[in-house]
Formats: sequence, structure tokens, C-alpha cells
Amino acid sequence: MPIYSLNDQVPQIAESAFVHPDAVIIGSVSIGEDASIWPNAVLRGDYGRIEIGDRTSIQDGTVIHATAELPTIVGAECVVGHLVHLEGCTIADHCLIGSSSVVLHRVMVHEHALVGANAMVTNGTQVPSFAMALGVPASIVEGRVQPGDFDDAVKLYVGNARRYRSELKRLD
Repeated sequence: MPIYSLNDQVPQIAESAFVHPDAVIIGSVSIGEDASIWPNAVLRGDYGRIEIGDRTSIQDGTVIHATAELPTIVGAECVVGHLVHLEGCTIADHCLIGSSSVVLHRVMVHEHALVGANAMVTNGTQVPSFAMALGVPASIVEGRVQPGDFDDAVKLYVGNARRYRSELKRLD
């Protein structure tokens, strides 16, 4: 799998994490326990720090970047869907970021919040706990998420990562 240091910036990947062989990890990136990084995801910590929490899944085709001033932090037990773009934002614990959404600079997605599929969350937006950010640009709908709404998806991806770690075989 392509994991690269960049000068003195060296990725830190927990031993229990799963990084698919076709994902790319560069520079100042930390990946927590039982986290999973899926095919064609790119985590490029060349200008700033990227942190992925324990038991978080970063799904296929997602791009995560940071700036020198704005790290990108994704908390524990989050599900980040396919083809997401995260840059210079903070995603708290227990969040779901829907497929093909974009979450930009200085956005704070608080615990137990959801960013809907295809949403565009613009600079500086606050997504409160238990709220949804939906649409382009995203509008906030409060009180729509319940504690535990994403637990099954988190467990599914932790299990999937364990299965892939032991059963994935490349066929040429």
C-alpha cells in the first residue's frame, strides 16, 4: 500500500487499523485503533495534520486534506461515506458524513450529527449535535439524529476491516 513520509512528516497508523492496499496515505496523518481506510481514499497530510479517530471508516474515493493553519480532524466512531471531500474541518465523535458531500474550512460538525449525501457544507458552518446538514449550500435541520443512529454502520465497518485484513487476497 502506498504510505509515504514527506520529509519529517511520517504517518502514524495504529496496528489494528486497516488501510486498503489501494489507499494513499502521505505525511502528517494519524489513524486510530480499528479505523479503516478503503480503496482509492487519499489522505494527504503535506501542508497540515490529519487525524482519524478509533473505529472510524473512511470509505472508497474519499479525499482528505488540510492546510497549514487548519488541520482536518475526524473523531472516533464516525462513518465517512464514499467520495467525500474533507478539508480544514473538524468532525466530532459519532458522526456520519454522507457520500459525495464536501465539508470545508473551519466547519465544525458536532457529536451525533449527520452531513447528508451530496451536501456542501461551506466555510465556518457549525452543525450542532443531533442535527443534519442537507443540500447545497447545506441547511441545518436540528433535532433529527438520535443517539446510536450510526452504531450499526460503525460496527459493520470495524468487522469488515477485520475480515479484509484476514481474507483479502490480490489476484493478478
